[in-house]
Amino acid sequence: MTPSHVAGSIHADAGAPQPRWLEVPEDVNALLPELWSRETAKNEQGVLTLAGLTVTEIAEQVGTPAYLLDEDDLRDRAKAFRTAFDGWAVYYAGKSFLCTAVARWVSEEGLGVDVCTGGELAVALRAGVDPATIGLHGNNKSVTELRSALEAGVGRIIVDSFDEIARLGELAEELDRTPRVMVRVTTGVEAHTHEYIATAHEDQKFGFSIAGGAALRALQACHDHPRLELIGIHSHIGSQIFDADGFEVAARRTLRLRAELAKITGVELPELDLGGGFGIAYTTADSPSSPKQLADAMGEIIRSECEALDASVPHLSIEPGRAISGPTTFALYRVGTVKPVELDGGHTRLYVSVDGGMSDNIRTALYGADYSATLASRRSDADPVLARVVGVHCEGGDILVRDEFLPGDVAPGDLIAVPAAGAYSRSMASNYNHVPRPPVVAVRDGQLTTVVRRETIEDLLRLDVG
Repeated sequence: MTPSHVAGSIHADAGAPQPRWLEVPEDVNALLPELWSRETAKNEQGVLTLAGLTVTEIAEQVGTPAYLLDEDDLRDRAKAFRTAFDGWAVYYAGKSFLCTAVARWVSEEGLGVDVCTGGELAVALRAGVDPATIGLHGNNKSVTELRSALEAGVGRIIVDSFDEIARLGELAEELDRTPRVMVRVTTGVEAHTHEYIATAHEDQKFGFSIAGGAALRALQACHDHPRLELIGIHSHIGSQIFDADGFEVAARRTLRLRAELAKITGVELPELDLGGGFGIAYTTADSPSSPKQLADAMGEIIRSECEALDASVPHLSIEPGRAISGPTTFALYRVGTVKPVELDGGHTRLYVSVDGGMSDNIRTALYGADYSATLASRRSDADPVLARVVGVHCEGGDILVRDEFLPGDVAPGDLIAVPAAGAYSRSMASNYNHVPRPPVVAVRDGQLTTVVRRETIEDLLRLDVG
């Protein structure tokens, strides 16, 4: 597991030239296809291109930093999940990245949209997503959010507490609605990921514990409520998961819970959602499974467990987010300063400061996440050197890429690109140090479309009413 405090991993590496997984590249200019969108490449001059446009052209038009999104790639990834999980319902997890354009694209590709706040719900509705294909999550949904969901007619609400069951029931009575609900349970599965994004172990805020009996009580409460239509069980074991092993335990425990409820009520719940959390490649150390590999493995797990329980196979659903949005986008930065720093043991690390930072990608600082980077504006014949890409913020942990080999002649004015920036970078972006957030610019067939505009200083001042 990655250390939970980024300073720990930084200082742990200080006496070593590089982490074990990072190898000196044979060609420092080369791209690793598994880290980039399908329409991303380098031309003969070593300049990064996206869907027919060079990053130098794009930077001239939209500036830096910027998130550059490959629209065709995002659509293809959404389509790949829909095709691989044939017969399942696939909901795009909007928390990974959501704007009206993306909500519209995934809807056009046959996916539903999973939202977890009133704001995300508003975006999906603004995009024209059919409310019946929207699911509402959240461990502390407000009365306003629940009311909005009921009035819009969302297809399912995933309840997360007894307080919420009571609250939703009262609103359903008031509005004369019968919402379809699922109960989120914690299965006790320890996903091999960072503790903040492993969400199925018992000691955390989400869901009802199966082991403690709360899950069964919550299911019974929803089943007995005259204004709630209980349709199934929901489980989510975490994020950045590379294979189906963890889902096997979760499926077994949720299906046994379903069977236990059926013995009590005589009703076999029709649906089961196994959540999302499917991983992507951020570095050469990551080996994610394809949608088909996941679908085949998870389908077999469900069939086998249902057969063992002599139970019917429920209607199944999943919620991929990162696996769809993550690889579609890279972040583009311009280098401002370059500083070699001598380390213990005679090693040197090149600190490359760019015009973004932890305000546009907090994951490195928050989770100790690893990223890759490439010199994007030219080809270099210089030898590779160990580098760290850092930002503009007044913070020692303001790191974008902790360990990467870049050309030794990287200089102010060069462009640096960081792949796999589509998931959570913009979603978790902030205005730390009063830095405006970058735009999200989609590229398709050589055409640029701004889907989220760049913030300005004027935007920040407009909110400051003092």
